[in-house]
Amino acid sequence: MVNEVINMQPVLLTLFATLCTWSSIALGAATVFLFRKVNRRILDGSLGLAAGIMISVSFFSLLAPAIVLSAHMGVPTWFPVTVGFLLGGVSLWLIDKVLPHVHPGCPIDEAEGIRTTWRRNRLLVLALTLHHIPEGLAVGVAFGSAFSSLGITSLGAAITLAIGIAIQNFPEGIAASMPLRGEGMSRKRSFFYGQLSGIVEPIAGVAGVLLVTISQPILPYALGFAAGAMIFVTIEDLIPECQSGGNTDLATLFAMLGFALMMVLSVALGA
Repeated sequence: MVNEVINMQPVLLTLFATLCTWSSIALGAATVFLFRKVNRRILDGSLGLAAGIMISVSFFSLLAPAIVLSAHMGVPTWFPVTVGFLLGGVSLWLIDKVLPHVHPGCPIDEAEGIRTTWRRNRLLVLALTLHHIPEGLAVGVAFGSAFSSLGITSLGAAITLAIGIAIQNFPEGIAASMPLRGEGMSRKRSFFYGQLSGIVEPIAGVAGVLLVTISQPILPYALGFAAGAMIFVTIEDLIPECQSGGNTDLATLFAMLGFALMMVLSVALGA
């Protein structure tokens, strides 16, 4: 009965893809077993690369197909994608205001969200977990779009998006486990909680693909929503973090490299 309503192929592909992106986080987090700290230039360059990838896939894999799809919906072309994009950003902003968390490098008295007595380590993990919600959602929406009858997003484009997120998740895994180690956690616990921050990716991915599979008219809104959420995370967290270590030129160049890399992959695989 369920299979008559939902095509399980995109669901299974989304689950596999997001498990791969989660594995990339785990690989990055595993560097805590090799080093106590990572060279700041390497970290800034890696986070800059991640920011460039996030921006690139947000446009080429999400916004561009949403704009094409919106042209066939009987409403102004700009309306669905703009509404979805802004809702994505606002939703992440609201979660940011409610969920207790603290960003790496910030003192505990700068914790955001509702007040809590939780320890700094737990607040750090929650901040990193928040980053990965839009990434999993984007993968799910992309695969759901690829298998929709509308045929706007290709399977290659969805795979490209997953590859891009997997690439940029590796430095995010490093950025997850290293601060925890610096807080005094053991290597095993730092790795465990670092990789655990990515567990939301398969969950958000499956939720996203189920949503657009069941209700295809929301596709352009969902694509825009995922893009808006990713751009919010990139501007609020990744860009400031990669620019805060004094390696601004290096981080900027790697951001451009990440954008160009995903642009090439999007054109080569997503056409």
